[in-house]
Amino acid sequence: MNWITKIFQEHSSDSFGKLAKDVFDFQASKNLVYQAYLKNIGCKPNSVKTLEDIPFIPVELFKSHKVCCNIKANDISFLSSGTLGLQSKHIVQDLSIYESSFIGSFEYFYGKIEDYTILALLPSYLEREGSSLIYMCEKLIQISNKKESGFYLDEHEKLIQTIEYLESNNRKTILLGVSFALMDLIEKKSFQLKNTIVMETGGMKGRREEIIREKLHQELKKGFGVKQIHSEYGMTELLSQAYSKGNGCYKCPPWMKVSFRDVTDPLSTNKKQGGINIIDLANIYSCSFIATQDLGKMVSNNCFEVLGRYDQSDVRGCNLLTQ
Repeated sequence: MNWITKIFQEHSSDSFGKLAKDVFDFQASKNLVYQAYLKNIGCKPNSVKTLEDIPFIPVELFKSHKVCCNIKANDISFLSSGTLGLQSKHIVQDLSIYESSFIGSFEYFYGKIEDYTILALLPSYLEREGSSLIYMCEKLIQISNKKESGFYLDEHEKLIQTIEYLESNNRKTILLGVSFALMDLIEKKSFQLKNTIVMETGGMKGRREEIIREKLHQELKKGFGVKQIHSEYGMTELLSQAYSKGNGCYKCPPWMKVSFRDVTDPLSTNKKQGGINIIDLANIYSCSFIATQDLGKMVSNNCFEVLGRYDQSDVRGCNLLTQ
């Protein structure tokens, strides 16, 4: 089956459900860890008839098991930050699918990558190996094909000069950075940006005192002189990203959906608020149905808010602030 053709397109509710069922059947037959989990919870794959019947695998299993389908050689493995010493490992067997996903997601929400200069301020990610976010940014920088696009590691003066140059020439720019690095930047220089999107990817743990998202965005809006702070929501265990263009309201690309479960009942579904379950159809050779340790709520039919994380969950480099 040509998964790329089937996954990366617009989906009606019915077509998404049918494709998700096809993906479930494939992964239930090829992913040994998912097979074992289904058996442990008493789920027989042939009893799963609809999208709502599909069980979600706990994201913690990526720390202790190889959650992948055994059908081809691995292209790469992505690792989480492992702040508490345990790293999630996401085995990716086809990088072209990951690239199709993050390029498709970006262009779905922001248009052609080539229209932007991409400035990446991601020191904590550059300091370690195996970051899926760094891989994504490297490819976006490459596709943007702009001289000024690139990573700026501890180069605040150079970055400030670049931002001012791009602004003076009315160049469309995306400044994508971890929260603490963006805060460090505006402590050195205040801006009044007209052509630059400021996008934070989370990441205050161990670098600065953690603050709630609303206060962080308020300070960033003031420091950069922008009306909204954009955000990217993703994690090591996924191949797709949701984006917020302001107010912490995230939207998914057509091949990704979120739902919520009761935090006291991991197998419950159809809640308006609770633990975030993610369907990521792009994660075809791993597991597309993941129960995260994140908490959220549905704001509207196509928009959700991230509220925080479980108290005992590992603080990964995903886009969350403890609240």
